Amino acid sequence: MSHHTPPVNEAATSHFVSVREGEADLRIHYNDVGQGDEVVVMLHGSGPGASGWANFNRNIEPLVEAGYRVLLVDCPGWGKSDSIVNAGSRSELNARILKGVLDELGIGRVHILGNSMGGHSTVAFALANPQRVGKLVLMGGGTGGPSQFVPMPTEGIKLINTVYREPTIENLKKMMNIFVYDPSSLTDELMQARLDNVLARRDHLENFVKSLAANPKQFTDYGPRLGEISAPTLVIWGRDDRFVPMDIGLRLLWGLQNAELHVFARCGHWAQWEHADAFNRMVLDFLAK
Repeated sequence: MSHHTPPVNEAATSHFVSVREGEADLRIHYNDVGQGDEVVVMLHGSGPGASGWANFNRNIEPLVEAGYRVLLVDCPGWGKSDSIVNAGSRSELNARILKGVLDELGIGRVHILGNSMGGHSTVAFALANPQRVGKLVLMGGGTGGPSQFVPMPTEGIKLINTVYREPTIENLKKMMNIFVYDPSSLTDELMQARLDNVLARRDHLENFVKSLAANPKQFTDYGPRLGEISAPTLVIWGRDDRFVPMDIGLRLLWGLQNAELHVFARCGHWAQWEHADAFNRMVLDFLAK
């Protein structure tokens, strides 16, 4: 009998856990894939229709095959997790939720891979729980500070907010068209699946818009505190990122104690999807060091 790993499956790895947040108990969804003593947590971005699985389905299997346990956590207001109106720091909210999930599962120390909002949340978690992080990988996010070169909010962030307010296929296509460097890779099926994800949870859309009204600056600028983080960090960016400009990656490289930066040319805001094979090899090498 052969023992090659069966292909990873969203439904078969899907779980829920209850996490206390303030006065509420939030039902948080996560996918738990593979076995291993070392755990890699993946945190998704803030785009409409985003989820752990949607963001990282091209990156799970190589890690599982290398012997890691992979946890994909849907942040409150995304995927199958409960919705929430957030008036404070979204980065810190997500960090608290992640801590709650890990506590419930009895997991102590983790490596974290964070994309966009997930990068901000990774930094927030590392600042609050330094003893619980091994290595960090940040793509297209990590601090909510301003770009020095590109007017904020960026073109991409404006389009995200438009989709939340008016979730049409036209608005989604406008956003996704600049989300990746080469939009020809985005099939109609992928677009439709993403729109279905978006429309499945009107509560997520409405609460995101309400959150922005309550606090337009959802993501903390951790620039001044980056020097507190000693965890080895791999920063990965797309040269052509129109959501979070590349110079933010340079701020992370300057600020963090122990960081390296890799920039992909011909790459937008979705490095782990657009350059999946090279990305996966780089992450495996970095974690094995």
